[in-house]
Amino acid sequence: MPIQAVENRRLYRQIADQIAGLIQKGEYGAGERLPPERDLARQLGVSRPSVREALIALEVEGYVDVRVGSGVYVVGPDRAVAPQLPADSGPFELIRARWIIESECAALAARHATRAQVRAMEEALDEMTAQRDRGTLPLVADRQFHLRIAEASGNSALALVVRTLWDQRTGPLFLRLEHHFDTPALWTVAIREHREIVAAIARHDAAGARAAMRRHMDQAARRFSTSWDKRTRMK
Repeated sequence: MPIQAVENRRLYRQIADQIAGLIQKGEYGAGERLPPERDLARQLGVSRPSVREALIALEVEGYVDVRVGSGVYVVGPDRAVAPQLPADSGPFELIRARWIIESECAALAARHATRAQVRAMEEALDEMTAQRDRGTLPLVADRQFHLRIAEASGNSALALVVRTLWDQRTGPLFLRLEHHFDTPALWTVAIREHREIVAAIARHDAAGARAAMRRHMDQAARRFSTSWDKRTRMK
């Protein structure tokens, strides 16, 4: 049955509630594999990214278990918890917002950044590399890198928006989605994308910085869209 839009309720939450209702009614039993995302999306009349966001919410709440390389399996309503997730934007909605806002921050930073600010970006990037090499999730340094670009834009309101977006980027939904794709290889590619951004900023190439940030966001969306059914996890 297609999802009917409900005012003031995020789409992924509506989808999650509908799937949770089917689990509670026993239409999907404990241990049963849910239909593929494409089938759920077609059945509910929504996009596949919205379904993925809903499934991540259900995993956080204990309804399902996402097994990369196999599929999504029902845990059962008896082990689920009451929804306590913050009213954050879905991960793919968040990536799109960052695509719009942070790409313009990068372009402005290319016009306004001082040498000291560029060095600060490079230092954050070096720390990302060091954390990856130590086998640590380099999320703190990643956040610092993006905030330093926003601060170098010269617009304090934009910097505040980016900090707000990053508060949601480090929330439970995004972190759980990222958990299923986090590998050293992923971070190696992401760091290379970051170097392209800071290189364009350093040479005062506004168009190049904007394009590099957009590529980085596009690649993030593609990485997190990889099929759970076909991908095998390599750590």
